[in-house]
Amino acid sequence: MRESSGVRHTRILAVVRSRGEVRLSELAEEMEVSVITIRRDVEALAREGKLRRGHGVIRPVVPAQRAEAAHEPPGGTVAIVVPERHAYLYETMNGAREVLEAAGLRVALHIAPQAPGTERPLVERALADGAKGLLIAPQWRSAAAEQGDDGWLSAVATTVPVVLMERRPQAGSALHAVDSICSDHWYGMHLAVDHLAGLGHRRILLASRDDSPTARALRVAFAGIAAARGDIEDWDVVRSAPDATPDGLSGPPVDLAARLRDRGATAAVLHGDVDALVLVQQLADAGLKVPQDCSVVAYDDVVAALGSTPLTAVAPPKAEVGRAAAELLLRRFTHGQAPGVARGYRVELLPELKVRGSAQPL
Repeated sequence: MRESSGVRHTRILAVVRSRGEVRLSELAEEMEVSVITIRRDVEALAREGKLRRGHGVIRPVVPAQRAEAAHEPPGGTVAIVVPERHAYLYETMNGAREVLEAAGLRVALHIAPQAPGTERPLVERALADGAKGLLIAPQWRSAAAEQGDDGWLSAVATTVPVVLMERRPQAGSALHAVDSICSDHWYGMHLAVDHLAGLGHRRILLASRDDSPTARALRVAFAGIAAARGDIEDWDVVRSAPDATPDGLSGPPVDLAARLRDRGATAAVLHGDVDALVLVQQLADAGLKVPQDCSVVAYDDVVAALGSTPLTAVAPPKAEVGRAAAELLLRRFTHGQAPGVARGYRVELLPELKVRGSAQPL
């Protein structure tokens, strides 16, 4: 999905503040846009006085250390760490930012590249710069990656308040007691399956990613829900995109139309939105129309409504998760609850179903 200029500007400023100096060509490659686009963004930010332009490079307006001191509000700074190119979590981050800035706190945004181990140095840098709290959505492409972060991240939570956003730590792990705010993805999948079953569909596929905690939760939820319902005759789970794997390696192309025909399925739940729109186009290319030949419910609702066929979608409370995480962090600050000592909070917020007509009665 193409990012808006506002999102790119936020990412550019975050990179410049964390690195001090960045080449335009490197920034364009990292953000997967043209140098012309990056140059246009940089010119706009320079006119606003937010950064300095050089010969092929951009720099902060002032050195990072002095900038922190000059702009540090009375409430201090909170670090927010989210993965790059993740529009879903950008909505969560913006929800948190609204609450924190309204409370007089400065937000230091750190964008983690899509590679293993990238969050830890960002968090360590943020703490060294004086961050008094941390909101983080680790990538955790695999269960092993989550286990690898368990030790150091739980140790951070003993020094400053930490709230995990859209992440539910594994039971019994060191992070189990760390504050976390998450969507109830089991309930979201229940909404999707119940909607399709209510329209008379008895054979349903899930086309899902397999490279995030949300994806893993959705796969487990779908299998459990479909197997437990007496009105579902057959179900299956396929990967939604060739690169949607825990190791990031591309697998064989996804042929959803063939799988639907093989299983006699009449409906599908598609995760996430961008993959859903691609798969709907693939169905059309294979001669299957949505919803006439296949009913579809998307999961995420970031851009599901923008397809040529607006997709009915499960909408997790993305911004609300961020706001709740920020409010919980403020509670830690306000009441002086020592991290690692006070009772932790594990909060789940319910998604909702947005009906747009991509599913019809069988």
